[in-house]
Amino acid sequence: MSTPTITATIPRICLRREEAAAALGVSEESFDRHVRHEVRAIRRGRLTLYPIADLERWARDSAAATLADE
Repeated sequence: MSTPTITATIPRICLRREEAAAALGVSEESFDRHVRHEVRAIRRGRLTLYPIADLERWARDSAAATLADE
């Protein structure tokens, strides 16, 4: 009898740099220039992760700033 394979998707709470840039729809260069310094990062050795909640906050705050200017 074989062990069943579990195929449940585990929700992500952090993304790597390239994933974070893609999630926001920007290039990695634009992420570094415009976003990275405004969001928190988790660093463990060479690994850097960006919390999705911070990326969502950045997008929300950036959209609000643009709407306030109109």
